[in-house]
Amino acid sequence: MLAWGVSMMQTDVLGIVFSLALLIISIIIHEVAHGYAANSLGDPTAKLSGRLTLNPIPHIDLWGSIIVPAILIFTHSSILFGWAKPVPYNPYNLKNQRWGEAIVAVAGAATNILIAVIFGLIVRFGYGTLPGPFITISGTLAFINLFLGLFNLIPIPPLDGYTVLRGILPYRYAMGLRALEDRMRAGGMASILLILIVFSLFFSGPFYMFVQWTFALLIGGY
Repeated sequence: MLAWGVSMMQTDVLGIVFSLALLIISIIIHEVAHGYAANSLGDPTAKLSGRLTLNPIPHIDLWGSIIVPAILIFTHSSILFGWAKPVPYNPYNLKNQRWGEAIVAVAGAATNILIAVIFGLIVRFGYGTLPGPFITISGTLAFINLFLGLFNLIPIPPLDGYTVLRGILPYRYAMGLRALEDRMRAGGMASILLILIVFSLFFSGPFYMFVQWTFALLIGGY
């Protein structure tokens, strides 16, 4: 499972660096949630691999966590995205073979959305009473996690939404989706970049507007 995040909240360099730090933290929490879900369903792979930790070192991906975000920062890109190493798990160890993979897949996005709701409500009810910098951080964290959670629910490989879709479909259809996913994973970085390009060109605008609308609804329009 690959954790992704995209944020277009900041355009200045300091703002992007700050958003990047919150983005990577949110992505790590996303991955750890996958690991805890798998562990609770009987698969200790992530635990034995030392990945049930918020320490960023085991989760950092050279390309997704450092190189690609750094390039975007120094080119003043209006789009910021990144990913972490996927937490390993063995689906054959899961107690619930019918729904286990879907549960593990949705755990990351659900955790991000929960974080977005918590900090969004802090902005909603703390605006005007809590310190301004704290409200700013809470709003940024809420937006990034909302974007990350919703983005990962898109049912295209290798996003978690695709795994959820595969997990709830009948077996013969699920195997067809798995074969497609395996072919895309075999493409490595080229497949990842292709998905990002297609998303940016055709879907990023409507999706970003949807996230903005949801975010405004969550924080009360501030």
